Amino acid sequence: QVQLVESGGGLVQTGGSLRLSCAASGSILTNDIMGWYRQAPGKQRELVASITSGGTADYGASVEGRFTISRDNPKNTVYLQMNSLKPEDTAVYMCYSRRRATASYSWGLGTQVTVSS
Repeated sequence: QVQLVESGGGLVQTGGSLRLSCAASGSILTNDIMGWYRQAPGKQRELVASITSGGTADYGASVEGRFTISRDNPKNTVYLQMNSLKPEDTAVYMCYSRRRATASYSWGLGTQVTVSS
């Protein structure tokens, strides 16, 4: 079982920056894909970014060019640097890991990001 704990959320003004962290423990494997989803009230869950252990990253269209995902494999930690934040980025951001062999997911509890206009 994989445990994921997010940190770094908060309140920021439009145009500001935040850095989220997600620390994994338990049966995490280096080969697991890690990343972030977000969900705003009344909206569907949206993929924000994902990253492989080799550093290959993918981004959702709405954050491309503003957000950067990175990963520290020895620390089993993934980061999300969010710049040029907009009010529409307001959501609960949830860290996940996905086991390549089984496509099974593990989830963190989430951290709130609020961008004021």
